[in-house]
Amino acid sequence: MFQYEYPHPAVTVDITIFTIRDNQLKLLLIRRALDPYRGRWALPGGFINMDEDLESAARRELAEETGLSGIYLEQLYTYSKPDRDPRERVITVAYYALIPSDKLRLYAATDAEAVGWFGLEELPKLAFDHAEIVTTAHERLVAKLDYSTLGFQFLADEFTLMELQRVYEIILQEELDKRNFRKWALALDQIEETGEQRRDGPHRPAKLYRVKSPGTVAIIK
Repeated sequence: MFQYEYPHPAVTVDITIFTIRDNQLKLLLIRRALDPYRGRWALPGGFINMDEDLESAARRELAEETGLSGIYLEQLYTYSKPDRDPRERVITVAYYALIPSDKLRLYAATDAEAVGWFGLEELPKLAFDHAEIVTTAHERLVAKLDYSTLGFQFLADEFTLMELQRVYEIILQEELDKRNFRKWALALDQIEETGEQRRDGPHRPAKLYRVKSPGTVAIIK
């Protein structure tokens, strides 16, 4: 059997999965059922198969952990410190995914004993270098709000302008002027009225909107 002169590192994908629940930006973690770091919380992910590319592996892992497919997924960064995994030399390509909370169906995969959602201010100690990955993913998310429609990926199929504004306020951790935000959102020409309305509490019904191109992130600057 032919052997290469140099050993080959293993390759994994790790996915930072964000959603908005209970008026908070939250992150999906799994509790590891296997060594190393058995019992420690970690990002979902795993080794790529020999017959798949990186994005296919990431989407497979995403489907295994959430039961979802066809949601927004973006490559984030490559992590390659020689000692990042105690098992062997492992290079991981990190991704992040954004999921509307109304479409979640979570269950633990074979290498996880539990799954859970955590606010960024309440994260437990994470396995491997996953804390570093989470920080980078969060920074990317916040930065892209300024020049893209990335935040729209958190929305249900139909939404009000107030719900859209709340997404941005939760991620940015600041209040936004209602009139200016609505003017900005409508001027983007990325959403359209559905013709329906929704009443929330004693207020008058609010118009419902939908994204014109679901699953697509537009660059707006």
